[in-house]
Amino acid sequence: MSIRTTRALRAVAATGVVALALAACSSGGNDSGADAGSADDVAAALEEGGSLTVWAWEPTLEQVVTDFEAKYPNVDVELVNAGTGNDQYTALQNAIAAGKGVPDVAQVEYYALPQFALSDAVADLSSFGADELDGTFTPGPWSAVQQGEGIYGLPMDSGPMALFYNEEVFTQHGIEVPTTWDGFVEAARALHAADPNVYITNDTGDAGFTTSLIWQAGGQPFQVDGTDVTIDLADEGSTKFAETWQTLIDEDLLAPVSSWSDEWYQGLGNGTIATLAIGAWMPANLESGVPDGAGKWRVAPLPQWEEGASASAENGGSALSVPAASTNQALAYGFLEYANAGDGVQARVDGGAFPATTAELGSDEFQGYESEYFGGQKINEVLAQSASDVVEGWSYLPFQVYANSIFNDTVGQAYVSGTTLADGLKAWQDASAKYGTEQGFTVNE
Repeated sequence: MSIRTTRALRAVAATGVVALALAACSSGGNDSGADAGSADDVAAALEEGGSLTVWAWEPTLEQVVTDFEAKYPNVDVELVNAGTGNDQYTALQNAIAAGKGVPDVAQVEYYALPQFALSDAVADLSSFGADELDGTFTPGPWSAVQQGEGIYGLPMDSGPMALFYNEEVFTQHGIEVPTTWDGFVEAARALHAADPNVYITNDTGDAGFTTSLIWQAGGQPFQVDGTDVTIDLADEGSTKFAETWQTLIDEDLLAPVSSWSDEWYQGLGNGTIATLAIGAWMPANLESGVPDGAGKWRVAPLPQWEEGASASAENGGSALSVPAASTNQALAYGFLEYANAGDGVQARVDGGAFPATTAELGSDEFQGYESEYFGGQKINEVLAQSASDVVEGWSYLPFQVYANSIFNDTVGQAYVSGTTLADGLKAWQDASAKYGTEQGFTVNE
């Protein structure tokens, strides 16, 4: 399974989604005509049956749909891949604007959910019973689906971060796996000095990775209260990241290789890229994409900004939401609850998904799994602990899709020109604030 944020997002599509958000805000909410239902309505809808259209790209949902239809034979589910990430968001925005072709369920990544929730483009699921699921999910994903008093999706998966590393490379050069980010810099120097072809990791600039490390460092650069937004990419967490990562850039200690490229997979396989700080969904990608790494890779906790700390952050992950325009909201919620909080969770775990549910993460079966690819290591023990260590209080911008689309033109310049990360973050802040103001948000810097 691969759950990752598309790095190159189209600004025009993002603009359309945010414009939709502000239009809905100004009109006082959605006008789909669908009334909020109840848990009793959900049970009745599942019994009566009907048809559902689900837009999602996550492959393990195929088995979930099969099992769901077997349990509820009166329900017919059409699973449609309308595109990954921003491509689907564009299609969803167009369908909502046209007033036709809107699915009953849509997969929405956590970073993109606020803008759909703000516009009332997705339904508040509280009355259907979502408000009773507190404690069902780990803190990061559960917080991500909430906006104000509403719950706008159920977490489907999560991406608590960890350090994936090639043990063979570290052993060969007699270098310890770092436990702090200062130690990460020292290990980067040692590895590159021992073999100029070896880099501790790759990075050419990625919005999701940057915000995740700022999150782990305790940063809260985005604060949102309705349409009032504060952006501060010079806060303590942002500054910690910028200073540390600037050293790696200045000393040419990062492989100039873009993630998910052929060169990246080759580097992970031949040992020239020694680590990845990434979400817990990564094992399946390594197993399928880096067969030469079998038996060599291991998992460790994410390096810490302070010695002895145990902070983590999310990197990727999605929710399933119910568009407000759906006329089958109760039935759609029944599918969400089955897929993300019911029997469907185990089916997805069996298919390689990393769950967002505390029950599965804490189970002996899940944590006791010994991965052959990772040399028999019980990797889920590390990953489950990371899920419980996610720092609370993080928020995304209500126009994060657009903000991410201009990351390479701002922060990304620090990787290819003489500008610094601190300057790049300031440029990102200014451009995002300008855009938010133009869209009708009140933006404070």
